[in-house]
Amino acid sequence: MDIERDQRRFKEIVRGRIRGNLRKYITHGEMIGRKGRDLVSIPVPQLDVPRFKFGKNGSGGVGQGDGEIGDPVGKPGQDPSGKGGAGSDPGVGHLMEVEISLDELAEMLGDELELPRIEPKGAASIEAVKTKYNSIRQTGPESLRHFRRTYLRALKRQITTGAYEIDEPRVIPVKADKQYRSWNEVPQPQVNAAVIYMMDVSGSMTDEQKEIVRTEAFWIDAWLGKQYRGVQKRYIIHDAVAKEVDEQTFYHTRESGGTRISSAYKCATDLIAHSFPVDDWNLYCFQFSDGDNWGDDNRKAFELLGEKLLPAVNLFCYGQVESPYGSGDFIDALEKHFGDHEKLVLSEIADKEAIYESIKTFLGKGK
Repeated sequence: MDIERDQRRFKEIVRGRIRGNLRKYITHGEMIGRKGRDLVSIPVPQLDVPRFKFGKNGSGGVGQGDGEIGDPVGKPGQDPSGKGGAGSDPGVGHLMEVEISLDELAEMLGDELELPRIEPKGAASIEAVKTKYNSIRQTGPESLRHFRRTYLRALKRQITTGAYEIDEPRVIPVKADKQYRSWNEVPQPQVNAAVIYMMDVSGSMTDEQKEIVRTEAFWIDAWLGKQYRGVQKRYIIHDAVAKEVDEQTFYHTRESGGTRISSAYKCATDLIAHSFPVDDWNLYCFQFSDGDNWGDDNRKAFELLGEKLLPAVNLFCYGQVESPYGSGDFIDALEKHFGDHEKLVLSEIADKEAIYESIKTFLGKGK
């Protein structure tokens, strides 16, 4: 139908607007507060489906009426200069909320940043249960009645008992004839994946830096969720000591102590050992810090990173968020110690505008 075609076209236009403004959404966290379970609401400029608007009867036809070439067009009584006081009419340029699936959003992200698809390591070992209607039962809801099988069974019964009349071929099923479609639970192998987020929550990390981390993590989750089903997420915060916390605590905790990054690496190492066997899981670590670390702690941190974490993970990404209080030395020390290690990715995030390139840096290896 024409209406359905127009609606599809309208949806394509809306998604085109989203794609065209995706960089703005990525860098400014427009959608995080609107995230549902599987959908995200995105504010886009108001778009209307084209429609006819009828005037008053007797107002004249096309091109009729008073006026000269060059006269301004507008409502009667409207100031053509656009100046005037407050009015009561509705304005234009409103925003509307458009719902889009996280999968589709991740697809847009991949296209925009030219991200390679991830090739999971290891065997598929998690078995998700998928329901398939592949069997027949004698009982069930009427909505699942198998009409063809029911008809054939009733026909066979009537012919066998002599109740079928050729001159008046009516087939009337009884209760014993009825057949219903039924389902079986079929295990579907899936690949395991887990993401471990680590963040410095010492006094030098401000709320602005945490908001940058939160925005970047949203897009990382969207992309990894597209590559794997049922990604497990874990959160570790640290100052001089580290602990595993929930997502809410991760983004809203601020401590006043010093910084020992090795404590976060030790916590992540223990978490992997207890919960995510390396042979069965695709592991991703994302660490965010302002680059401060206490004294000689780099030595211990590098030992844990080089001997425990890097051998275990698909990818270890370190994002250094610029802070007015942090020294910013840690990223240089990492680069000097590990060089171009294939599993280590480093990114400097100066502000929200840098989120876009940071995501591309982190996810661009396709590991």
